[in-house]
Amino acid sequence: MKNLKPSLVLLLLSLLFVALSNPAIAGKKKIIFGTSEPDAKIYIDGQLMGNGQVEVIVLSNSCVTVRAEKVGFLNVTINFCNKKGSAVPPKSYYAQMQPDDAYDASVQTDIANIDIEIKTSLEEIQAWKLLSQIITTHFDVIEITDRETGYLRTSWVVQSFMQNTIRTRIIVKLGNSNPLAYKVKLVSEESRVPGTSVKSDELYREWDRVLRKYENIIGEMRARLQ
Repeated sequence: MKNLKPSLVLLLLSLLFVALSNPAIAGKKKIIFGTSEPDAKIYIDGQLMGNGQVEVIVLSNSCVTVRAEKVGFLNVTINFCNKKGSAVPPKSYYAQMQPDDAYDASVQTDIANIDIEIKTSLEEIQAWKLLSQIITTHFDVIEITDRETGYLRTSWVVQSFMQNTIRTRIIVKLGNSNPLAYKVKLVSEESRVPGTSVKSDELYREWDRVLRKYENIIGEMRARLQ
């Protein structure tokens, strides 16, 4: 054991010397990154590193990207560089997270992007007229309407937010002729970036929320067409 201790000391000294002689490690910078939300997830270069506060290591002649995320808040993304000519990384950084305006303007729902059956005891012509009236109070443009086949589709209505773009439309299909019933789908999609063109279908995905101005349209149909 007595002979082993000097060997361990030499090994540790050797490792320390190697570490200190490595320019990237010797010149590294440490940053304490914290957020206003204690449970916000913090990612460093895409890898989840902790919640609320983490230590960020920036090696010499390199950069890292730190991102903080929490549902209901706007994402925070910061780049820190430890390179010649770049601003010296701070010893600490505090991110004040702001409320997500798209989240605040919407509600979570289980009726988005699925067919909802609307049954009615009204005559077909009367039911179709009333259904169309309800839809046009919420959507300015009906793209396709065909009473004979029982099909109606509105144009997309798009709304851009700080970090998201939401597009919404209504699709109506005849579900059953006797008894009369329609299948109504409230389509709600997000792109997760602002200013997305309504025509860029490949950039949108289904959203499990709907804008508040559309949250009651299905309930109104059920109540008035019963």
